[in-house]
Amino acid sequence: MSTLTGRYHDGSIHFKKSQDEQSEDGVLTISKENLKKLKYPQWAPCWDPKDDHAFKNPEPFKHIDRGLFGDPEFKSLRENKDIKWKRVSPKLGLEIDGIQLSTLTDKQKDDLALLVETHGVIAFRNQNFKDQSFDEIKKWGEYFGPLHVHPTSGAPRGQPNFHMTFRRGSRLENEEFFQDKLNNITWHSDVTYETQTPALTLFAMLQTGESGGDTQFLDLIEIYERLSPLMKNLIDGLQAVHTSKDQAASAKSQGGIERKETIDSIHPVVRYHPVLKKKGLFIHRGFTRKIVGLKTEESDSLLLFLIKHIETCLDAHVRMNWDENTVVVWDNRRVLHTRTLDWDSEETRHAFRLTTLGERPIGSEKEYNDWTPELEKENIKLTSYKLGLSPAEYDEEFIKNKI
Repeated sequence: MSTLTGRYHDGSIHFKKSQDEQSEDGVLTISKENLKKLKYPQWAPCWDPKDDHAFKNPEPFKHIDRGLFGDPEFKSLRENKDIKWKRVSPKLGLEIDGIQLSTLTDKQKDDLALLVETHGVIAFRNQNFKDQSFDEIKKWGEYFGPLHVHPTSGAPRGQPNFHMTFRRGSRLENEEFFQDKLNNITWHSDVTYETQTPALTLFAMLQTGESGGDTQFLDLIEIYERLSPLMKNLIDGLQAVHTSKDQAASAKSQGGIERKETIDSIHPVVRYHPVLKKKGLFIHRGFTRKIVGLKTEESDSLLLFLIKHIETCLDAHVRMNWDENTVVVWDNRRVLHTRTLDWDSEETRHAFRLTTLGERPIGSEKEYNDWTPELEKENIKLTSYKLGLSPAEYDEEFIKNKI
């Protein structure tokens, strides 16, 4: 078994049969006691068994990145002189107060897309998204791309496009987690097992504690740039498999649901960003399992080296802290993130995520320009076949012959 493979579990997004319950109409949801604690009960996470395998993985589509239409000087976002901008670090992260995301014009949204891509992650203070309707928030997100439906996480009733994060305010929840784990740090990019992975992501806090629970972000472009030229040449062109199977198995083991069939996707180890025109590593411990075409020990050794480089390069990372009016927007193609479990109080912590899908991960500008949905459909059909080949067979068919 690969040393990268571990049981995936995140109790903040999945149904937990030890603490949650089934409502009278059969929908799985949080306990009545926890429901009473919510400031925004309409956002209570639910897992509807009727949604089991009710959704399909997205068909290939041509992504139009709104950042390509943005103004590099971001003039439309700087019209108000009272807006406060603060760099979190020289290369990664901004904090902004004075821009209301929900009221942005289309031009301002284009500038927002480029601003997020340029800085990787931005915390917007004093936001009112949680007071908007589900439809208003979805319409806002759809401007940037199709909305993702998570296969296993909780969502408000009838609103599968929202991904809920919910800490139940129970000491037992944290105690259970740390029974067999030393820490809660799980660097990842969201749902990279999808064929077309997330681009811009919005995460809005509904309810939180006085302190703790920061989200940490790490710059994959800077991580790649730290590597030697020889190492870059070695890994450029390699591809790795990302899988949803461990996450789905974890959800099912707790009595949860699986909205879509599990999926394996093959993505480049080094990803090209079409707006920034830069490259970054595109692997992580959460969903990346093996480098295609290498033997198991070779793949494990290389992935573990790269992942240790990622996870220990804290001078390429920032922490974003939360209050109940903060919204964080980030570019899933450029950054990894991890939750931080550093409190033992019984405070409820509750948030939602809206995820827009971007382009198929590609390794170069040429691949980006040559990509079409029609070619992608044929490529997807080859995934299982490629994963069933030995390294020698893969080399003969897909490397030597340049198929």
